[in-house]
Amino acid sequence: MPIPIVNSIASWFLKKRFHQIELFLKYPVEVQEELLQNLLQKAKQTEIGQEYDFSSITTYREFADRLPISSYEDNEARIERARRGESNIFWPKTIKWFAKSSGTTNAKSKFIPVSQESLEDCHYAASKDLLCMYLNNNQESQLFVGKGLRLGGSKELYEENGTVFGDLSAILIDNMPFWAEFSSTPSSEISLMADWEIKMQAIVNETIKENVTSLAGVPSWMLVLLNNVMDTTGANDLFEIWPNLEVYFHGGVSFEPYVDQYKKLLPREGFKYYEIYNASEGFFAIQDQNHSNELLLMLDYGIFYEFIPMSTYGTPDQKIVPLSEVEKDENYAIVITTNAGLWRYKIGDTVRFTSVNPYRIRVTGRTKHHINVFGEELIIENAEAALRKVSKLTDTEIVDYTVAPIFMEGKEKGAHEWIIEFKTPPKDFTNFSQLLDKSLQEVNSDYEAKRFNNTTLNAPKIHCARTRLFYDWLKLNDKLGGQHKVPRLSNSREYLEELLTLNC
Repeated sequence: MPIPIVNSIASWFLKKRFHQIELFLKYPVEVQEELLQNLLQKAKQTEIGQEYDFSSITTYREFADRLPISSYEDNEARIERARRGESNIFWPKTIKWFAKSSGTTNAKSKFIPVSQESLEDCHYAASKDLLCMYLNNNQESQLFVGKGLRLGGSKELYEENGTVFGDLSAILIDNMPFWAEFSSTPSSEISLMADWEIKMQAIVNETIKENVTSLAGVPSWMLVLLNNVMDTTGANDLFEIWPNLEVYFHGGVSFEPYVDQYKKLLPREGFKYYEIYNASEGFFAIQDQNHSNELLLMLDYGIFYEFIPMSTYGTPDQKIVPLSEVEKDENYAIVITTNAGLWRYKIGDTVRFTSVNPYRIRVTGRTKHHINVFGEELIIENAEAALRKVSKLTDTEIVDYTVAPIFMEGKEKGAHEWIIEFKTPPKDFTNFSQLLDKSLQEVNSDYEAKRFNNTTLNAPKIHCARTRLFYDWLKLNDKLGGQHKVPRLSNSREYLEELLTLNC
């Protein structure tokens, strides 16, 4: 299809969609309340709808008082029944697709329901909105001159009892509209290869022949792919291979540790980076401005949002608030109710609102991935801000890292123990450690208080990891590729001890 025609179609869709976006920007609370009522009405005859008498719920307060907050374990029995082919349990239509996710906190697999509505009205709608926002902000874009390089999961799809499970990315690729295949690379056949290492070279071999204009994927794994592209071609930078490359759409893990490495591979003024926030449970937020790390919370994808202030999370005084009651700069755990039948479900992520008009967020970490053994409340956002600063000061590049507590023993004070894999290691390791400790104190006052005069915490202990340590650990745990992530912070020493054992 000629580029002018494609741009005209995109422009038409853009104008149509922006009218709907303006609606939830102007009336966010009303849009969310109407959405909740629609979800309750659709599911009122389901098993869960009858159990909690959805048909009689008319207000958010009744909804919140009647339905408990739930975790995967609370939903597991019903999900397993749905996976065996039962219908009308938590959503009125039969659910065929289940996104398999073990996350990083539990080796046990989770099977997140993906309804037809969530595919179409959430995941695919978000993909279109992402393009709309990007094109609206970059009207000279030549995105459709070439193809988008997508890097998804490395697992195949498996069928049981008439239902199908696999990585969310594999589900999305398998259900992708026919037209999307023509604008993407690699082919679906290669994208769905099960063996990550064989698949990686196959992607390189196919994509270096294409006119790639955009990249999409998890930063850590995309970086592995791009370095393989450079090694295969011998190019000085990626623009020698793909001269029309103009944007990288990224999500899944924080981009902070990887920014400088990407800028070396993509050394062109004006190259764009657009962040997204999606998960197996839904697509939640999209960067809607150039040169911004804030994400616009999308309020009309069939997801109703609630939030738990992390200051009360897991305590007897735990509070749950709707969108209308959130406050700027507060750290919250997300609770969602979705058009795939998840009701008041904790997804395990934490966010901070950078704006409440409109509602924009930054992802700050995971509810289980922080360190608060000594009252220091260290979150991933703190750790990665400090690492980014210290990397610049010491001219180092970081591949991966994880942190765990050193517990108090007798009169011995506690500390944090880090293992960091460097692409470019620091020349003075002691100086790096001291600067990291200082930077952590600057971004986290609780950590600073515990470190003051070594009151509670001693200085951090830092190990330099061998090359490919984290890659080998992920491979050993069958977690190569896709959405799999290295656990950054933990209140236990489980991951750290496994990595230290392998670090030889």
